[in-house]
Amino acid sequence: MCSASGKNWTVFWEGTVVSNTFRPAELSPNALLVLQKRYLKKNLQGEVVETPEEMFRRVARNLALMDILYHPSVFRREAAEAPPGDFTSPRWQSELEAARASDRYQEVKDHWTDADLEALFVGYRYFAAQGAIDVDFSSLLGLLVREREAIYSLEEDFYELMASTDFLPNSPCLMNAGRDLQQLSACFVLPVEDSLVSIFDSIKHAALIHQSGGGTGFSFSRLRPKNDVVRTTGGVASGPISFLRVFNAATEAVKQGGTRRGANMGILAVNHPDILEFITCKDDPREITNFNISVAVDEKFMEAVEKGEEYPLINPRNGEVTAWLNAREVFDKIVYQAWKNGEPGILFLDRMNADNPTPHIGLYESTNPCGEQPLLPYEACDLGSINLGHFVLGSEEDPAPWLETGLPAEIDQIRSRIDWERLEEAVSLAVHFLDNLIDASRYPLPEIERMHKSNRKIGLGVMGWADMLLYLGIPYDSELATGLAEKVMGFIRETARHASTELAKKRGVFPNFPGSIYDRPGMPKVRNATTTTIAPTGTISLIAGASSGIEPLFSIAFTRRQAGAIMLDVNPIFERVAERAGFASPEIMEQVAERGNLAGLEVIPETVRAVFVTAHQVTPEWHVRMQAAFQKYTDNAVSKTCNFPHDASPEYVAEVYRLAYKLGCKGVTVYRDGSRSDQVLTAGKTEPKTTEAETPGAGKNGEETGSPEEEHPHINGYWGHIRPIERPARLSGFTEVMMTPLGKLFLTLNSLGDHPVELFAQIGKAGSDVAAFTEAVARLVSLALRCGVAPEEVADQLLGIGGSRSVGFGARRVRSVPDAIGRFLHETLARRRESAAKEPGVELKAQLEQLPLLETAPSREPSVPPATSGVAARPLAGALCPECGQFSLVHVEGCLKCMSCGFSEC
Repeated sequence: MCSASGKNWTVFWEGTVVSNTFRPAELSPNALLVLQKRYLKKNLQGEVVETPEEMFRRVARNLALMDILYHPSVFRREAAEAPPGDFTSPRWQSELEAARASDRYQEVKDHWTDADLEALFVGYRYFAAQGAIDVDFSSLLGLLVREREAIYSLEEDFYELMASTDFLPNSPCLMNAGRDLQQLSACFVLPVEDSLVSIFDSIKHAALIHQSGGGTGFSFSRLRPKNDVVRTTGGVASGPISFLRVFNAATEAVKQGGTRRGANMGILAVNHPDILEFITCKDDPREITNFNISVAVDEKFMEAVEKGEEYPLINPRNGEVTAWLNAREVFDKIVYQAWKNGEPGILFLDRMNADNPTPHIGLYESTNPCGEQPLLPYEACDLGSINLGHFVLGSEEDPAPWLETGLPAEIDQIRSRIDWERLEEAVSLAVHFLDNLIDASRYPLPEIERMHKSNRKIGLGVMGWADMLLYLGIPYDSELATGLAEKVMGFIRETARHASTELAKKRGVFPNFPGSIYDRPGMPKVRNATTTTIAPTGTISLIAGASSGIEPLFSIAFTRRQAGAIMLDVNPIFERVAERAGFASPEIMEQVAERGNLAGLEVIPETVRAVFVTAHQVTPEWHVRMQAAFQKYTDNAVSKTCNFPHDASPEYVAEVYRLAYKLGCKGVTVYRDGSRSDQVLTAGKTEPKTTEAETPGAGKNGEETGSPEEEHPHINGYWGHIRPIERPARLSGFTEVMMTPLGKLFLTLNSLGDHPVELFAQIGKAGSDVAAFTEAVARLVSLALRCGVAPEEVADQLLGIGGSRSVGFGARRVRSVPDAIGRFLHETLARRRESAAKEPGVELKAQLEQLPLLETAPSREPSVPPATSGVAARPLAGALCPECGQFSLVHVEGCLKCMSCGFSEC
């Protein structure tokens, strides 16, 4: 039986204590909220019925159990190195049912659950079919009874590794281990062959993967181009982009794990005939919303870019050249689209294949949704991250000894401050954990289980890199930081490979080892084809209280709304350093939160300002250099966002792409601040073409009757429809600021004479959902006003619209952004009526003449108070999170992540 007391557990077996008490996990209030919302078990009523400690124990118990499969008394290593057997035979289910009826099954259920034992059976039947285990499942359970103490000791080690947050696995493992779903892998790659059957098989398989909580990557490069011949029907092909839309629609219909839609990666080779259409397929932000897209380029293409040469487009159906394009023009088109809205990304796929450990099995064609894990068709990725901030000696006692000693100038000055011995232990145990995860997971498709267990790829990465640099006093954008990155990641990869080699001595090499890059003299005999990946840490870094992956801090402090109150969220290391340096005060913290960074705050010591840099203070070149430093010692690839300021030019983005290629990166993800809204902001309006007979102002016989603008300046008839008047090049207007439940709303109203004709509204960050919705309301209001709708009617339609929250009291209560716009219009019109009543036509005219003129037409941004120049005033004004409603959804690690609740698109 199990005995629980609060967060501490003592486990009994047949009356004997076989475990020490588990220590409670040290988690922040924000981490607890994330866990309760997304990870912990809930009952049918949606109530949380699991503590964080119970979650970690559930995962540790489930994965440690897999060690019994490798007990030397039943496991045959040589057989485990052979290809898989028939593990899908119905006879295995019969054996499980027989074992459930045995006394041994009931005996082990005193500690392990049905979900644990079914996971054990999944691993058992694979090895038994392979001939690697030569006893039945009931006998294996008998062995488990005898070896329970050794298994439990490992369980305790796994628990400590996670509860300390020194290491955390990918989210599906935390959510599903020891539960009915038991799907523990993060992402998968599925093939898309050039046939209708294969295409819709992939759609079906993707739906099953999304249902189980995983993400999927696809290459559409094998599909014949648009308008190519289809001999079976005599018709023409619709092309890969049309099927990309079908995949997107299928994803829309299937909620991932019952909570959110799945993430996808869509890739097309740069030499595919439809590449130009692919590059612009996400021009409309409403299209293909469930996919990240990337262009797969190779060395030949990049050489052609540098030389300005043409390159061939090749029909994948027959290998024939269909056309030639100028490589530089195509590259510039990719760059421009990425500059405009962040996509497509670029993958240097031949570089990924140069590090492909099993080229004899297949070549990489795609990656997982975030681009850091190249995978063969039907492969999966099992990911985990080491929290580097926990491995700086003395950081708990003194977060910033560099305040007295000065900032370090070389690695030798800080090498002794890193706890290399404990880091080695954590990495080795994490490799053991992830290898067990492969055996414990239930896979959505037998093809995936077969391929994944034949290569046994794992991806151990890091989080808390920025935290480590802060403790050591190293600016992120420095040669010292990139040099340390190489040292740390080199140590992790060397340790991980050694741990994999030690596992192989007991468990065997991965079955596809013969013919792999390791199958030659001098190479290690490893258990896992790959061991290291820098993946997005998303919610697990929030749980760990760590900085995201290898990213710099996105913001040092920001505000968020919680339970109706505005909460100040300050980086805990900065808080400790502020107290240590003696400048901590609520006023300074509020200033930092308003700016998001320390630039220009002279009250803060210069050394502190140099160390605590944020993502938008780091130049794109340094982002790429850091990515390249980690890539040098990473088996797979690196997920990282290269942040650009809003005013960065496409040429600047192109330079950074070339730098990434030069430095050996395997892919590039860029995000220009606010760029997600540019397509909407710059969309032009197409006026209807007119023939001579249709020309407005012409009578039946062609005589001039006077234009509608002249007859009705605010109501413009055209074929029975109201058409808005043309906007003059210059209008007078004014700006007001109103408080709303979602923050400050800047409203600018422009008038033609005494008639309002144009409204601009801005709230939140450019590119956020709430900014888009607000702009949409303003555009429609402007359209109505320019069509002659009475402003009072427009105001009445908006007044009183309520949301989930409100601000103000009584007559000043504002229920929503639309309500605020309605009130603004209503109050403006009332003031104008009062002025007109006092002195008709005179005072209003005088007021209008004194208002500032908006010289450009039509500017999409209202006249808001300018921020401090440079990067001094950079608050965390992210996009609106769809889960928690905070403006804290930001681009980090090549993905969207909410800094408040942990929501992630990856």
